[in-house]
Amino acid sequence: MPRLFLLLPLLIFSILGFLFFQSMNLDPNTLPSPLLGKPLPAFELPSLRDPSGVIRDKDIKGPALLNFWASWCAACRDEHALLVDLARNSGIAIYGVDYVDQRETALGWLDRLGDPYAAVLFDERGSLGSAFRVMGAPETYAVDGDHIVRYRHVGALTWEVWTAMRAALAGPGSPAESR
Repeated sequence: MPRLFLLLPLLIFSILGFLFFQSMNLDPNTLPSPLLGKPLPAFELPSLRDPSGVIRDKDIKGPALLNFWASWCAACRDEHALLVDLARNSGIAIYGVDYVDQRETALGWLDRLGDPYAAVLFDERGSLGSAFRVMGAPETYAVDGDHIVRYRHVGALTWEVWTAMRAALAGPGSPAESR
C-alpha cells in the first residue's frame, strides 16, 4: 500500500505531461466558433476616432469583414497592406475592432499605415472580443448582408483566406472556418 502512494504522484505527473504535450499540437484555426451561421452578436462600442460616437451591430452593412486588430500585434501589421488593398478594390466594407489597445497608439498606427476601415470600434477592455470568443489578434469574421456570420479566420489574412471568405459570402452553403 505505501508503494502505491509513492507511485500516485508519478502517475498524475505523467498524465498531466501527456495532456500538455497533446495541447501543443492543437491548431487554433480548427477550434469551432459558435458564431458561424448565427446572427452577429448585439454590441455597442465607442468609435476609435470619435470617442463620443457609438458604433452598433446594426451599423455593420454587409457583406463585410469584421477585423479584430491591435497596434501591438505583429501579425496585424503583416496583414495590413492586404486590408488596405481589399478596402480599395474588393467592394466589401471592412470594419475594424481595435482590440485591447490604447487609443492614441492605435490612431497613430492607422495614420502611419493607412486606414482601410469603414469604421473602427474601440474595444479597450475586450468586451466585444469576449462576445466573439476572440483568441487573439488578428482575427477576422465575414458577415453577410443578413448579419449572419459566414466565415472566421484566426491569424493574419492572406489572399488564399480572402478567396475563401469571398466565396462564403457570395454563395450558398454552410458557414466556414479557415483550417
